[in-house]
Amino acid sequence: MMRVLAVLLLAVTLLPGQDSTATAASASGFDPAAATDAYLAKVPAADKTRSDAYFEGGYWLILWDFLYGAAISLILLTTGFSSRMRLWAEKRTRFRFLQGFLYWVQYLVITSLAGFPLTVYEGYFREHQYGLATQTFGPWLGDQLKTFGLALIFGGLAVTGLFAIARRLPRTWHIWGAVTTIVMTALFAVISPVYLAPLFNRYTKLSDPVIRDRILSLARANGIPASEVYQVDASRQSTRISANVSGFLGTERITLNDNLLKRATPEEIMSVMGHEMGHYVLNHVYKLLLVLLIVFTVYFTGLRHALNWALARWGQQWDIRSQTDVAVLPLAVLVISVFSLLYMPINNSVTRTIENEADMYGLNAVRQPDAFAEIALKLGEYRKLNPAPLEEMIFFDHPSGHTRIFSAMRWKAENLRQP
Repeated sequence: MMRVLAVLLLAVTLLPGQDSTATAASASGFDPAAATDAYLAKVPAADKTRSDAYFEGGYWLILWDFLYGAAISLILLTTGFSSRMRLWAEKRTRFRFLQGFLYWVQYLVITSLAGFPLTVYEGYFREHQYGLATQTFGPWLGDQLKTFGLALIFGGLAVTGLFAIARRLPRTWHIWGAVTTIVMTALFAVISPVYLAPLFNRYTKLSDPVIRDRILSLARANGIPASEVYQVDASRQSTRISANVSGFLGTERITLNDNLLKRATPEEIMSVMGHEMGHYVLNHVYKLLLVLLIVFTVYFTGLRHALNWALARWGQQWDIRSQTDVAVLPLAVLVISVFSLLYMPINNSVTRTIENEADMYGLNAVRQPDAFAEIALKLGEYRKLNPAPLEEMIFFDHPSGHTRIFSAMRWKAENLRQP
């Protein structure tokens, strides 16, 4: 399997890039394809090579993350360590809910420590190698410990809750498990921008009246209920630019990171905000929750059948009593990781389509195609700008730089034709 995936990864990177000359010049005399090529030519060869290497390296990390996680799960199962963690929890309390939480604490500590070398490489050394990180190791580790604490609390509640549902509803737990998971996902999206994100960064009201007033005007024009614009000190961690209109059901918040404010022109900032507001106006949060409900239902249904099959063969050997035994968690994680790997191209296509819709909305709302193209180049510092079509389909959860710039130039061409 590993060899087949490796061959596929190499194959898609060697396919020829998109042929921008296939699109004819518009009647206005402005050629979107030529304009796209001109924008891409602005990127120095060394920068393009570095960006391509960073992004293509991520393809391999998808594979190694999967294999590393699968190995940890199999070790916990085949050595009987998972069942021993359950026995330890049972000796500490007679309450099933607390037993599940105590098991989760052990599981999270062990898997976090086992995966820490890969986490350090991916999240710290590799980011510094490509000039994308600004944190020293101490603050970076502090953020990792905060993430661990949140995973301990919210992950523990999720795991114990799902196992309680499985015990209570043994025949339909896969359906109710999917519903419960989507509800927890929605609640997390509601509380995250207000209560969780500030644990990692400092959020302050944007003081620049020129940028703030333009953003709020755009928000009002597009029906977004926001009275303030916030900036976040993302530069303490990264050089990446970003912005978002996060939250829903009353927790909406417009946020720009300080890298965007420092590195982009007002027109470029507005083009980013047009895109982000497009997500809100087009109800992408609700649409994605509906998609996730379908995906979770398929996942949990497949999980139930996979657990039945695996436990019938190895359950006694692993000392796992049933699907409701919390010691089955490493097996469940392994099965879900396989499903997620197989689903990845579909998931990327869904999110890429939504991102493209937001791109189109932003272009029509802000009407700054050249500013949008410049932002695409800045995002190209860590995203491959001109991938092969199959490569973009499988690995890109956003449109590539080439796709985005061409969309902007096509929009420009068609609007130049208007009287």
